Amino acid sequence: MTVGTSAGTAAAVLTHIVRSIVDDPEQVTVETTDDGDRVRLDVRVGPGDLGRVIGRRGRTAASIRTVTRAAASKDGVEVDIEFLDD
Repeated sequence: MTVGTSAGTAAAVLTHIVRSIVDDPEQVTVETTDDGDRVRLDVRVGPGDLGRVIGRRGRTAASIRTVTRAAASKDGVEVDIEFLDD
């Protein structure tokens, strides 16, 4: 896990949530990219776990984004979350 200083709380919350959902929590990585006024959090999971994280019609992913953005307000930043498939 790579946690940037500008969104540490948000990245930690995001990592915790995603690791609790997937089958292989050791494969979860969250990379932080600071783009000035916004922070991008890129989430990668193990093979076969992306569908579990996204959920039906993207509902799980939307919920994860909502909770993580609330945590980011504690850091004083806005975040964009991307779930990437390698």
